[in-house]
Amino acid sequence: MISMHKIILFGEDYGHETVLKALISRLADNYNLRINITTRSAQGGAGRVLSEVEEFLKDVDVGIECLPDLLVVAIDANCIGMNKKIAEIEQKIPASLDQMVICAVPDPHIERWVLLDSHAFKNVLGVGCEAPKFKCERGRYKLLLSNAVRQAGIKPLLGGLEFAEDIIKEMDLKLAQRKDKSIKRTISEIERFLKRWIADKGAG
Repeated sequence: MISMHKIILFGEDYGHETVLKALISRLADNYNLRINITTRSAQGGAGRVLSEVEEFLKDVDVGIECLPDLLVVAIDANCIGMNKKIAEIEQKIPASLDQMVICAVPDPHIERWVLLDSHAFKNVLGVGCEAPKFKCERGRYKLLLSNAVRQAGIKPLLGGLEFAEDIIKEMDLKLAQRKDKSIKRTISEIERFLKRWIADKGAG
């Protein structure tokens, strides 16, 4: 029987849920691993994410919840900086569990990841998008994504994030990693776990 690895995702919103689920699933497929991703938080912003993580780990301590194979905690850097936001997440994680947690911190916002590969964008929506220069400005990438979808003659019902899953499937991940340090770090962290699971399976 092929084992299925359980992953729990905590994110700020629909964008985090959609993009990270698509990214993790694509990478797992590359390694021929079966996964099941459950979303435990996808609304309410960073504060809600961190409190939900804290509550979940308290429930694990008293036996109400069971630990999955991997916890993914996602919050945007929000112009504060990726490292500072990672530190915020790590403060909520007991030292005994820090080897089973990925801090996914898009810098500055998750929408930037969706715009990294113009060719992938064109494959999904029929027209390309302008590769976004890094600039920390509130709402900048939400507006860029929405406008890029409108340029394709489509009204974005969810700001364009409704197309994120398909775009991630088409994306040149090597190109994306060259363009964005935060997606590079997140992909590296995900692959670290996937390789570990393969090694564990081989050892078994």
